[in-house]
Amino acid sequence: MADDPPQVQLRQQRQHVTERMKDMFPDSDRSPSTSQVVAVITLFPIGGILLTLAGFILTVTVIGLALTTPLFVIFSPVLVPAAIAIGLAVMGFLTSGAFGLTALSALSWIINYLRGASARMPEHLDYAKRRMQEAAGHVDQRCGPED
Repeated sequence: MADDPPQVQLRQQRQHVTERMKDMFPDSDRSPSTSQVVAVITLFPIGGILLTLAGFILTVTVIGLALTTPLFVIFSPVLVPAAIAIGLAVMGFLTSGAFGLTALSALSWIINYLRGASARMPEHLDYAKRRMQEAAGHVDQRCGPED
């Protein structure tokens, strides 16, 4: 029972493709390690429990919403203004805090700028004196000396 040449070629091609696939996935021959097996054994039930719990919570939430919707509709003339008032109060507190934080950061920047400018103050004072003298000279030239 000798193999036909085309069957031998086909078998060799399959072996070549299989070897190339094994080269692409070098870890495919080894079995999972003990730590991997333990991780799957412990995490699979935990994942199942959490998935069940999530489904239960979703079901209870939908049922609770279905039961309380009529109460929301009945008490909406009171709840809507109350929610608006609470929302405006929270927004006011947050805005106040944001303005306070902005003011503190601006004051901090001004103080740091002035501290840095105090080191350069003599040059600025000399520059300001020269500008004042030039301005006085221009005013003198335009208006003339007073008698």
